[in-house]
Amino acid sequence: MPGIQPTAWGTLTARNITAATVIKAEPGVPLIAQVIVAGTTAGAIYDASSISGNVVANQVAVIPETVGAYRIEMPCAAGILIVPGTGQTLAVSYA
Repeated sequence: MPGIQPTAWGTLTARNITAATVIKAEPGVPLIAQVIVAGTTAGAIYDASSISGNVVANQVAVIPETVGAYRIEMPCAAGILIVPGTGQTLAVSYA
């Protein structure tokens, strides 16, 4: 969106995510989700510190199945759980 500046640039990255992965088990902010390989379903980001936290009540973002970079910037209080869609490969920057 024009005029909105990122709150921080991700100093941490997680690459080659092809399965549900907790990238941070404490409060954090996912900043950019990069779809490296498109899938057949969308992926998601959850505010959770374990893989069992991937429930709708904890979802903070959808990661489209289209190749590209997607800005997130949604604070997560419990942790950051990345769940790729079917066939997706993701890379995520976070703080």
